[in-house]
Amino acid sequence: MTLPSFLDDWLEPFRQPWKNVSNATLVAWLIFYGLFFIYALRDQSGYLFIDNVNLVIHEAGHPLFGWFGETLGVWGGTLFELIVPGALAVYFARERQPTGAAFCTFFFFENFLYIGTYMADARAQDLPLVTTGGADYVEHDWFRIFGDLGVLQHDTQIGSATRLVGWLGMLATLGWLAWRWKQSREEQVSARGAGA
Repeated sequence: MTLPSFLDDWLEPFRQPWKNVSNATLVAWLIFYGLFFIYALRDQSGYLFIDNVNLVIHEAGHPLFGWFGETLGVWGGTLFELIVPGALAVYFARERQPTGAAFCTFFFFENFLYIGTYMADARAQDLPLVTTGGADYVEHDWFRIFGDLGVLQHDTQIGSATRLVGWLGMLATLGWLAWRWKQSREEQVSARGAGA
């Protein structure tokens, strides 16, 4: 099957080799991610410091997607919260920069921790809510979404599963980065062997 030329051109960088990951780079990033894991595991609030950034992106998604209707406007916060780091991960993958792709993918999955906490709060509504609109119009996104879907009674189970996806995704991202480092080493050894 032949792809249209514009799509084939866009995909061409993905066919190129990844940039190398050095030993020092891997160690530095693993220390960073390890410290983040310790911080996240010790947190009891369900709201990490990075979620301040995620919250701004989330709130920007509501009016942005609101142009496409009220329902999409409600979903837009969570969608945009995932689209931004997801799009950045694709950009770095296209540039073949493994540490940038891993960083953005890691924080794509970190969003699932906060989203899961927000989901699990749908019925209780204990979390403080933020709005870009007037203070009189504050609505819990996941109360509305789960209510519309008829799954409100499962908010805590869905939230827990979402958080699990976040943890597993972050761990898988680190596994991928370590695998990429291993591939870099093998490619360097092969290149040295071919040059001898």
